[in-house]
Amino acid sequence: MKLTASAVRFVAANFMIDGVWAGGEGLGGRRGLGGVGSVRGVDGVDEVAGRQLGAIREVVDVAGACGIDVWLRGGWAMDFHLGEVTRPHVDVDWYCWRRDAATLADRLGALGWRPDPRMPAATQLDLLRDDVELSFAYLDRDADGRVVVGAGPWAGTALPEGMLAGPSGRIGTLAAPVISVAAQIEFKEMFPVWMPERPRRPKDAADLARLRASAGGHPAR
Repeated sequence: MKLTASAVRFVAANFMIDGVWAGGEGLGGRRGLGGVGSVRGVDGVDEVAGRQLGAIREVVDVAGACGIDVWLRGGWAMDFHLGEVTRPHVDVDWYCWRRDAATLADRLGALGWRPDPRMPAATQLDLLRDDVELSFAYLDRDADGRVVVGAGPWAGTALPEGMLAGPSGRIGTLAAPVISVAAQIEFKEMFPVWMPERPRRPKDAADLARLRASAGGHPAR
């Protein structure tokens, strides 16, 4: 598959921000795993995963109360699509419309979430509370109505068609909007092609196998 400049810009916009690797390793990748805990409707999950699930519930509730649209991306999007926690996650990645970022920061700030000083809010909204990290990448629309990267050096780069049109996902009693499984597969398949200096990690290969199986064996590229 021939690479285009827009494809390279898209990957960079979504996985590299100010030189910090944000493609599944989190902002430092320093979190440890606790013992066995639980979250409402999901028994036997790790304590960190339980707190992350609780944070997802907070974001969904806050966004719903404000009339704001959000979508899970990354590893948690996969797990909500599959309906189970498949592996540990360092952080919780989201998309939101750029215009809604200030409201989200304000409403979540009232719940104890604070901006991550390492990341400029003009590019992406990153919030911390205890050992949980939330990361909101911004979306916008171009003059033709297409969904595009909403901020940063690659603002305006088109994102996959239909990315926001997929059904919500669910783990236990908790439902959350997620990006489409087709977009998840595309990102996982093409990332090591678009960014060869970042080879596919074992967990990425496992994620891709799960997603392909859930989508009826979507072929590799």
